[in-house]
Amino acid sequence: MKVLLSIKPEFAYKIFEGTKRFEFRKAIFKNSKIKSVVVYASSPVQKVIGEFEIDEILNDEPDKLWKKTHKYSGISKDYFDEYFLDRELGYAIKIKTTCIYKTPLNLIQDFGISVPPQSFMYLNK
Repeated sequence: MKVLLSIKPEFAYKIFEGTKRFEFRKAIFKNSKIKSVVVYASSPVQKVIGEFEIDEILNDEPDKLWKKTHKYSGISKDYFDEYFLDRELGYAIKIKTTCIYKTPLNLIQDFGISVPPQSFMYLNK
């Protein structure tokens, strides 16, 4: 099983370039059988551009999470701190392998999804 994640284009492309090896989340999917993530690059791209395999999911206090991930976070400390402001726990999805699609996919035509997920959505594909 896979999940579809909405990710800002600047961060989505960094994942496929290999400079961002962690995707940060305030909440995470409960299904432990999820092994890969389909990446929807949000506005202005609005396309599914690829997918990545999950290595592991880290869960910790934001300061500790930053210490473990900052080298390959792909984001600034200020952005990280603002994102996790007032949160006791945060999640970091460690990216194992990536596959960028030669031709980006459309949510409606290729997945039958009319509205992109705010955070994530389970996929049966």
